[in-house]
Amino acid sequence: MSQRLYGSLNSRSRGMRLLWGLFFSSGIAVIAYRRRSLDKSGVVGAIASGTSIFGMGGWSWGLSLIYFFVSSSLLSHFRQGDKASAAADKFSKGARRDLAQAAANGGLATFFAIIYGLTRSPRTRRLAQAGFMGALATANADTWATELGVLSASQPRLITTGRPVAPGTSGGITLLGTAASSLGAYSLGFFFRAWQGFRTSLAPAPLVALISGMAGSFFDSVLGATVQAMYYCPLCETETERRIHRCGTPTQPLRGIAWMNNDAVNFLATACGSVVAMAYCQRANLLSIHLPITGSR
Repeated sequence: MSQRLYGSLNSRSRGMRLLWGLFFSSGIAVIAYRRRSLDKSGVVGAIASGTSIFGMGGWSWGLSLIYFFVSSSLLSHFRQGDKASAAADKFSKGARRDLAQAAANGGLATFFAIIYGLTRSPRTRRLAQAGFMGALATANADTWATELGVLSASQPRLITTGRPVAPGTSGGITLLGTAASSLGAYSLGFFFRAWQGFRTSLAPAPLVALISGMAGSFFDSVLGATVQAMYYCPLCETETERRIHRCGTPTQPLRGIAWMNNDAVNFLATACGSVVAMAYCQRANLLSIHLPITGSR
């Protein structure tokens, strides 16, 4: 097949995937908006990310993104009342995700999908695929840990010191949250590989996702316990991520770096997951988390 013909067929296939990506992401985003899982800016972010990942990565990439978003949204609404009473005043944002959250959780995954789609270098594409998986596995692991860990019957402990903290405190971890985190990371890798057909034994996607997702999730907790901006409400006498507490009282800086909000922490955590995934695959010489080099599914 000539390079010109290959390029033409590849461009046509990519164009169809972009259209399918736009269709799926738009439909899911609208449903999520109506179910109050996204606000208007979050809808824009979800559509842009979904269309790019479907079009530039392929079906297994796009469907993995849908798995992350749908599972995370369902968990956000799971026992929402119990979570609100336990730790709602801790979090900077509610269950409705906005554009900043979409970018923090899916921005790097979108970046790697674009790199994958624009290059023909097998090594670069494989690294991009590993980076994509690490970023998305981290986002999934961290979301599952947050949404289920806050329901733990045992008191969270700060990851850096082991000191008991209130549920929802940034940097606090529980056995339930850690188990949920590992399941979220592993299931993302398993889902990704399943959609590629389990076509090679040299494709430890679930293992790569587990290692990188847990590394990114723990890094998120360390950042939350050390440098994430936290505030104190003098009226309610409680720690929070909000500059204006839910009671309407302006909060006072307590610790951390002013610009290091939850979205910044999430972005850095996904970056950590990406680096770990690419480094693991590079070192183990297992860069094929299987992909057909001449095209994509």
